[in-house]
Amino acid sequence: MRKAILIIAVAIIYQINYSNIFAQEISMQEKIESLIKKMTLEEKIGMLHASSSFTSGGVERLGVTELIMSDGPHGVRREHGRDWEADETDEDFATYLPTGITLASTWNRELGYVYGTVLGSEANARNKDVILGPGVNIIRSPLNGRNFEYMSEDPYLTAEMSIGYIKGVQEQEVAACIKHYVANNQETLRGSIDAVVSERALREIYLPAFKAAVERADVWSIMTAYNKVNGIFCSESDFLLNQILKQEYGFDGALISDWGAVHSTKETLMHGVDIEMGTELNMLPNADYTKFFLADSAYEAVKKGEVDEKFVDEKIRSILRLMFRVKKFDERVKREMNTPEHQALALKVAEEGIVLLKNENILPIQKKVKKIAVIGNNAIRKHTQYSIQGGSSQVKALYEKTPLEGIQNVAGKDYEISFATGYLTTRENKADEKLVAEAVALAKESDLVVFVGGWVHGYDDSNWGEGTFDAESLDKLNLDLLFEQDKLIEKLAEANPNIVSVIFGGSSAKFGKWSDVSKALLHVWYPGMEGGTAIANILLGIVNPSGKLPVSFAKDYLDYPSHVLGEYPGNETTVNYNEDIFVGYRYFDTFDKLVVYPFGHGLSYTKFDYGKINIPSIDYSKSDKIKFSINITNSGEFNGAEIVQVYVSDKESSLRRPEKELKSFEKIFLNKGETKTVEFQLNKDAFSFYDPETKKWIVEPGEFEILVGASALDIKQTTFITIN
Repeated sequence: MRKAILIIAVAIIYQINYSNIFAQEISMQEKIESLIKKMTLEEKIGMLHASSSFTSGGVERLGVTELIMSDGPHGVRREHGRDWEADETDEDFATYLPTGITLASTWNRELGYVYGTVLGSEANARNKDVILGPGVNIIRSPLNGRNFEYMSEDPYLTAEMSIGYIKGVQEQEVAACIKHYVANNQETLRGSIDAVVSERALREIYLPAFKAAVERADVWSIMTAYNKVNGIFCSESDFLLNQILKQEYGFDGALISDWGAVHSTKETLMHGVDIEMGTELNMLPNADYTKFFLADSAYEAVKKGEVDEKFVDEKIRSILRLMFRVKKFDERVKREMNTPEHQALALKVAEEGIVLLKNENILPIQKKVKKIAVIGNNAIRKHTQYSIQGGSSQVKALYEKTPLEGIQNVAGKDYEISFATGYLTTRENKADEKLVAEAVALAKESDLVVFVGGWVHGYDDSNWGEGTFDAESLDKLNLDLLFEQDKLIEKLAEANPNIVSVIFGGSSAKFGKWSDVSKALLHVWYPGMEGGTAIANILLGIVNPSGKLPVSFAKDYLDYPSHVLGEYPGNETTVNYNEDIFVGYRYFDTFDKLVVYPFGHGLSYTKFDYGKINIPSIDYSKSDKIKFSINITNSGEFNGAEIVQVYVSDKESSLRRPEKELKSFEKIFLNKGETKTVEFQLNKDAFSFYDPETKKWIVEPGEFEILVGASALDIKQTTFITIN
C-alpha cells in the first residue's frame, strides 16, 4: 500500500500517467508469483545463497539466471572467475573514481548523481546486476581503516550525497547496494563485535542515510553488516530488517549479506537477509556452496516443518523484484566504460573534493617561482597497483596519474620541476637518512617545496605491517605520519620555509610541528585516476579549491568522542557507543572541545561575503515549511565556489541535544564580483529529535536558532524563530 501511495504521489506531481506505472508493477508482480509457483523448494533455496564468489543462484529451467554482483563503491572491481582468483584480462580496466569521502568533500549533490551514473554505466558494461555501494557508515573514529570508502561523520551530509549516487547507478539498470547496515564503524573484530548503541543514536546518527536511500532514492538492494547491534547479528535482526527497513521505511528490495556475515539458518530464514553471500568456505578452491546456512540446512529446516515455506517465498519475491528491476528478463541497454566523459567526471570530483586546509599566501604558486621541488613517495605512488588495494575497494584502473606526473604535465613548461622520494614505504616504518639528506639538499636549491605524503591505499604483503594503511579488515593503530614523514617535513622547512604539504588519506594525520611549519596544507583523500592532474590544477590556480571537510579534524585520535566518551575498538566482544548522539562536531561543539580544522572547513583563493538572512516570519507552527534566503557575494579576485551551510540549534529541549546540527547546504558558483541569492527551506524534520520513551520523532515548541556559515565554527549570520 505504501508503495502504491508513493507511486500515485510522484505521478501527480510530475503529471505522469500512473495507470501505466501500476500496470507495469502489477505485471511484474504477476510474473513473480507465476515463477514462484513453478519453482521447487530446492530451486528456491538455490537462489538464497552464493553460487560463486560474486554470484547468487538462479533457476536455469525457468530462465532465471544468476545474479551477478561486484564491488566497489568507487570503481568496478577487477574480474574474478568463479573463485577468488583474479582473471588476467585486459577487458576489466575501469574508471578509478575518487573515493567516497572525496565525493562527500565536494558537498555537490549534482556530482553525486553523475558519479553514480558513471559507476552504474561501467557496472552495466561489465554485465553486473548489483554494484556494492555506496558505503554510508558514519565516520565515528579516524582510525577506521575503511573511512576512505565512507562519506561523513554527519548523517545529513551522508544521506544527501548518497541519494544522487543511488539514482545515478540505478538509471543505468544496475542496482545500487547501500552498505553496511548498520553501525559497522570499525574493522577490528567486525565479524563478531557487538555494537551497543542506544535507539536514539541509531535513529539520529546511524540510520538516516539508509532511510533516505529507501524513501527518497528507492534503493533496490541493501547489504547487511558483519557486526551485532545490541546483541543480535545484523543479518538476522528482526528489529533492524523487518520492523525498521521494511515496515517503517517501506523497503521492498533484496537484502544481501556481507560476505560471511550470516550465522544461523532458522533465524535468518524467518527474519534475516534474502541472499547469503560468502563464508570462509568459498575462499577455498572447489568451495561447497551447499554448506552455507541458507543452503542444505535451510532446505532441511523447511522440509521438517521447522520454518514455514512462506518465509522462503517472501525472500524469492524480493530477489525476483530486484531481477526485474535490473532487466534480467529483458534486453538491457548496454552502457559504456572508460570514456573521456567518465575520466572528466573523475577529474571534476577530485578538483571539487580536495580541501585546502591552510594557506599563508603561498598558493596558488606564483610566476616568480622558478624551481619547484616535489618531494615524497606519494608523489609517485599509484594506489591501484598493489596486491591488496583497500580490500573490496580494489580497482584495476585504466590509468592513474600521480601528483608528480600531474605537476610535470601542467607546470612543466613554466617551471623547473625536480623530484626526490624523501622516504620509502618499508615495514620498519622508519626514515631513510640518505633519502632525507637528498631531499633536504634539493629543497635548499629550490624556490618552493611541494611535499606529497600521508597515508597509502593498498599494500604489498612483502613490506607492510598491520594498522599502517587505509584498507578493509584493519584499523589504524594511530594517526602518526608513517615513515617519520613529520620529521622529514620539519627538516625540509628548515632548509626552505616555502613548503606546501599535500596529504593523502581517508582520515587526518596527527597534527604537530610539521603542520605548523607547512605554509599550506592540502588534504586530497584518495582522488582517483585523475588525482595528480587535480592536485596540479589547484596548486597552480587553474582550479580554485572548493572542497570542505565532511569530518572534524582534531589534533589526534584520542580527542574524538568515540575515544573520550565511548569505546574504540572495545573489548573482545563488545564496543559501547557511550558518546551516543554526540559524534564528530556534535561533540566538539557541545562540549567546547577544540579542533584543528572544524567540520565544513575549507579555504578558497577568493573571498565570500554573507548578507543578512532574509526570513519573512519568526513565528511558525510545527507543520510549516520555513523558507529563508541569504545573499552571497564573491568579493575576491578569483572565480570560485562556496558551500553555504545551514545549522539548527534548539535553545531549550527536554532531552539534551547537540549545540547545533547541519540541516541544509548549497554549493554555489560565483564569478568574481558576482552576488547570488541562495534559498533554503527547512521542514519539521530539521527541528525534531527522536524520543526513546514515546519512540517517535517530536518537535517541541520553543525557540530555535538558524545559523548560516562557512563551517561549523565559522558562522556568518544567525536568526531566531519560534515554533508553536
